Amino acid sequence: MNLAFHGPIADGRPKLPGSLHVNRRLDRWLSFHAEGFVTIRPGKVELGQGILTALAQISAEELDVALSRIRIQPAATPDSPDEAVTSGSLSVQECGMALRHACADARRIHLGVVAQRSGVPMEDIAVRDGDFVAPDGRGLGSYWAMADAALLAVEASPEAQPKPAAERRIAGHSAPRLDLPDKVFGEPRFVHDLRLPGMLHARMVRPPSRAAKLLEMRPGPALPDNAAIFRDGSVLAVVAEEEHLAQLAAERLARRAVWEECDTLPAEGTLEDWLRSAPRESSVVMENAAEVPPPVHRIQASFFRPFLAHGSIGPSCAVARWDGSSMEIWCHSQGIYNLRTDLAKALRLPAEQIIVRHMEGAGCYGHNGADDVALDAALVARAHPGRPIRVLWSRAEELGWSPFSPAMLVEVEAQADASGTLTSFTLDVISNGHSGRPGRGKEPTLLAASMLAEPFPVPLSINPPLAGGGGAQRNAIPPYCVPALRVAMHRLLEMPIRSSALRGLGALVNVWAIESVMDELAGLAGEDPLSHRLRHLDDARSRDVLNRAAQMAGWAQRVKAEGRGMGLAVSRYKGSGAWCAAVAEVEAAERVLCRRLWLAVDVGEAINPDGIANQVEGGAIQATSMCLMEAVRHDTRAITSDAWERYPILRFSEVPEVAAEIIARPEAPPLGAGEASMGPVIAAIANAIADALGVRLRHWPFTPENIAKAP
Repeated sequence: MNLAFHGPIADGRPKLPGSLHVNRRLDRWLSFHAEGFVTIRPGKVELGQGILTALAQISAEELDVALSRIRIQPAATPDSPDEAVTSGSLSVQECGMALRHACADARRIHLGVVAQRSGVPMEDIAVRDGDFVAPDGRGLGSYWAMADAALLAVEASPEAQPKPAAERRIAGHSAPRLDLPDKVFGEPRFVHDLRLPGMLHARMVRPPSRAAKLLEMRPGPALPDNAAIFRDGSVLAVVAEEEHLAQLAAERLARRAVWEECDTLPAEGTLEDWLRSAPRESSVVMENAAEVPPPVHRIQASFFRPFLAHGSIGPSCAVARWDGSSMEIWCHSQGIYNLRTDLAKALRLPAEQIIVRHMEGAGCYGHNGADDVALDAALVARAHPGRPIRVLWSRAEELGWSPFSPAMLVEVEAQADASGTLTSFTLDVISNGHSGRPGRGKEPTLLAASMLAEPFPVPLSINPPLAGGGGAQRNAIPPYCVPALRVAMHRLLEMPIRSSALRGLGALVNVWAIESVMDELAGLAGEDPLSHRLRHLDDARSRDVLNRAAQMAGWAQRVKAEGRGMGLAVSRYKGSGAWCAAVAEVEAAERVLCRRLWLAVDVGEAINPDGIANQVEGGAIQATSMCLMEAVRHDTRAITSDAWERYPILRFSEVPEVAAEIIARPEAPPLGAGEASMGPVIAAIANAIADALGVRLRHWPFTPENIAKAP
């Protein structure tokens, strides 16, 4: 069963936590080895977020073994649980809680066997680093001694009881990242490092613009190394023995290709008008009707964001091998089973003939080119049976052809009484869908699928339902008390630029819009932005993070300075995830620089506090880069921001000083941290700019040109 939208599953079976409910066999999740270690097999994958360390901590805790005994098997379609996609800050909730229960059940089963054999009651047997010990100190065996007993070849039991919070000694304490030593010391860990015997290197030759069709190849001299040409419709590639020769051959072949081009994109300067006029389907996200008095304060505002790229430092890469009957692929996909589904469609092969193995790649936090490059490699591999084919995208491909986060327009009308108390709030989100991931529709969503000689149509991206986290409508419902509320979503039915998920999805723009309006209302009422928010919040945990971030920043003692400003914001990610509040300090000179950020976060139980701090800080830095600098540039045919010079991201010298604090709640269910800080940071920066310059930002990015447009 595909967990595409992470929603609740009601199938009549006893409820099991997280992904364990639909992957119920214990031996799918873990196994013991006579050599004295445990293998766990999560279906979630490492993207640089440190999730494998947290999962290992959870497993070691419940099994009562040292963390060093845990081995993690990379996800692969032959034998890993199908956990859909590693996304939405849900890995701890879905995979972590599945492993917690599975390991607690494995411990229960082994204790039961030991108790039966020894006559010692289960509750009296201690587990010490995998050894079972009687109250008098006698050894009663170990996991390792029973490794071959097939005790886990059963379904998980709802009766298993994980440890209470007070007894945890590994989960809840910071642990070093398990994946970092290889990366620090340059060991071959990434898919980019994979070298297989007989491997060939391929480079794709992309069209000069969207929707261009390959008409012919002009004759020319032989390509370097007599590189082979692969063509299927408008999918064009070269294959060579050496990587640098493949790159050189691709450059030469590109000059011989003749393409038919046409205008397919709205002009960059008309993008906001296009969002307003494009055909759409509309739906109501939430509506509460109420009779309210005539407003004293009223704000109408539109917030515009252009398309955004992932800007992954390492371009996408994959290796594929076709043996004449089956396809094996190594790639850094976020959803190996979903990818396999679309590969089967695009290759017109049964899914059972495709094996997808995850290897780590460049962190992306969303749907970048990792799935697309897998199809590229598979297509070329099928033309070279028996030879592994490695495809590495160029920087121009990564910035120009990966799925983008869609352009968005958020229109808000808010009303308040004389004291600034909200009486009415209306918000409309206009956007393409935020999910074009593989495996969720009738047609494959992979880039090359629409360019084949027998092409597949490009399916419109969708928005997951709000119960599954939402897409464009994510965090569009204000967290504040308001009698009359209406939130609507308008999904565009034209998609000139392929759009999909990027870290935070619609939350980034929606939180920016909501928190900007709250600041404006506070100003109209002559009220401090902090106290204005606090009296509109009835959620205690929202109030806690907001108060803590303000205390960290010395909000009450702040002093106005020329060209400097401070702003704050708060949000609960997806309305169901982690709570985060941010305070930003900016300096407005030739351009705006964010100098300091203070963050308070509540993720419930913190499995690895250091890892959570990494995620919260990393999200804050990425959000700073996005809102201050990033925008996809394009003309009416092509993406023109296909190099760092034209798609700038934050430099190390521009990174703000970040202070993050985690509010400890060990008894509360754990929540993901990777995306929670992004919306509040963007909104806090916008509010800080307003504090420094006296203008309210309506256009992203927050550059001098867009600040000049502000009302």
